[in-house]
Formats: sequence, structure tokens, C-alpha cells
Amino acid sequence: MIPQTNPKAAYLAQRDAIDAAIKRVLENGWYIQGEEVAAFEKEFAAYTGAKHAVACASGTDALILALRSLGIGSGDAVVTVSHTAVATVAAIELAGATAVLVDTDEHWTMSAQALGATLKAWPSGAPKPKAVIPVHLYGQPAAMTEIAAIAERYNLILLEDNAQAHGAVLNGRMVGRWGKAAAYSLYPTKNLGAIGDGGIVTTDDDVVAEMLRALREYGWRERYISAIAGMNSRLDPLQAAILRVKLTALPADTARRQAIAARYSAGLAGLNGLVLPKIRAGAAPVYHLYVVDAGARRDELQTKLKEKGIGTLIHYPVPVHLQPAYQGKIALGTGGLPNTERAAKSVLSLPLFPQLPDSDVDTVIAAVKAVW
Repeated sequence: MIPQTNPKAAYLAQRDAIDAAIKRVLENGWYIQGEEVAAFEKEFAAYTGAKHAVACASGTDALILALRSLGIGSGDAVVTVSHTAVATVAAIELAGATAVLVDTDEHWTMSAQALGATLKAWPSGAPKPKAVIPVHLYGQPAAMTEIAAIAERYNLILLEDNAQAHGAVLNGRMVGRWGKAAAYSLYPTKNLGAIGDGGIVTTDDDVVAEMLRALREYGWRERYISAIAGMNSRLDPLQAAILRVKLTALPADTARRQAIAARYSAGLAGLNGLVLPKIRAGAAPVYHLYVVDAGARRDELQTKLKEKGIGTLIHYPVPVHLQPAYQGKIALGTGGLPNTERAAKSVLSLPLFPQLPDSDVDTVIAAVKAVW
């Protein structure tokens, strides 16, 4: 069986170093916050080029904390996409704001055209737009040059959902470095993944960073005294120690993901009706996922690959605006979400993780060709 992803393989690749890191934490005796978390924050900030990195318990919490630290909440509207993990929209609601969803472009990320049209036609009496959250989905950078310009034109806070794009670059600038802050997931299958859950927010703003640190721990600025209403969202020191090890391998892991993607793209080129990932001009994706558009044959392709022992996944089978918890509760942008709804019926994620051998990649390519 060739799995679509394999977080255990990432552990095995660095087992001795990870085991030593875990042992160090256990023997240190400090199990909440502490030096491991502080060290990971410093190292992740250096990796991204940000002034501050503030760790928390999950990628969802990273978005919630980022929104709250930026002063976004009740009475505010936040524009994002529906073709994303539900965490993006859930975080907006949990922060007390209203989500407004716009359509995607050919790269499966926020359409700058749809964003601009939606803001231009914003209805009077609706919650005032205060922020925009582009999602760098599948490790593909969103159209940040255009989105940043639109956000500036409408005086919107730009917050990047970078859960799937650690280290991706657009026009020489790392994603996560375009807005006021960026939220990352450290879920086990992510490009930088813990052995458990975790998240982190980066920012260059000293005030935002101070708010993030207070909000993640009950609003404390001094112990046991809540200066503001906060929450409990702390990264486990065990996970921080593991992530410090895995961060050292992230550049090599990224290069391997890119090599696997290039192998897929070369091997699957020319198959009529199978649309391969389209790379935005100036972008260097990090391929959290290698996603093909199989159109009406998506389910057939998935079934036949499964019969051949090849695991695939659908990211994501139901757009957020069509899920039971959100139907009728979310505003849709101008023109609706036709690209989003079509993608949910046609996208398929092929196996991709850094430890996937070339022989398995070639097996997947051959199997897709045999089906197609």
C-alpha cells in the first residue's frame, strides 16, 4: 500500500534526534511553556524572517489568536475562501466575526478579481469588512501582490493562513511575510508537523506579539492576573522540542516535496482531461499536497487507484459554505462560488510526503496512466 501521507515516516527519518529531544524535556522537568517553547519560537521566527513567533496549541487557535490580537471580532467581517479546511472559517466565527467567502482562481487560492468585486459591491448595512485572509492552499502561494494591493485600497488588515505553505515563496518573498500576521498549523501531516497538535503565529508588530502572548494564556501579563480576557492555548514543550528537530530538516524536506511534484508533473503531462497543478508566475510552491483536477472522472480514478493499493484523499469534498454547520450563516461574495463548487467535485490528492521513494512515485504515475 502506498499511503497518501505518512507522518510516521517523518518520525523514523529523525528518530534518534527526536527521541533525544523528548528525553531532554522529560528529564528537564518543565512541562508547560519554558525554554523549549521559547527556543522553538526564536528558531521559527529566524526561519521565516519574522520579528516574532508565538506558539499555541493548534493551527485553528493560531488563527483565532491572530484575529483577536489584531482587534477583529464582533461587528467585523472577514473575507476568505470556502475551498479550505473548515478551520479558517471556524476561527473567524470563534473570534466573533462574520465570514464572507469569495471564489478561487485556477490555482485553487483566493481570486483577487472576486475579492475586488465583492468589496466594490459591499452592501450597505452589512458588517463592515475589516480583514482579508488568503489561504495558501496545498502549498501554493495565493495572488499576494494583487490581494495586498486590494487590502491596502480598502484599508483591510491582511492576515495570511499559512497552514499548508511553510517556506513557500512568491516573487522572492516568503509567504507569511506579506501581511500584518500569519498563522501556521503544526499538525502532524503539515510540511512542518509535530507528533500531536500545534500552531504558531508570526508578526513583525511588537504590540500584536504582546497581545498574542497574553491572549494564549488567560490574558496574563503577570502570572495569575488577567489583564484582558484570554484563553488557554499553549504549545506543549515536548512538541516544541520535536519541532525544533524537524525544523532543521524542513529545507531538505521542502526540496524533496518539490522534486516529487516535478516527477509527477513530468510523468503525467499530456493526459487529456487531467489538469495538473498550475504554478503562479514568480511562485515557488512547497507542495503540502499534489492535487490533480480529474473532472468528472475523479471518483473513478480514486476507486481504481485504491484497487491498486494507492491511497489518495479529497481536499476538500464539501466547501465550507455547503456544510451543515454553516449553510445560511455565511455571506457569499459577488458572483457566487462556481470554481469552489466545481473543485470539490474534481480534485484529488496523490501520495506525497518527503520520504516517498521515487519508485513509489513512478508506480503512482503508471497507475494513473493505466486508468486514464
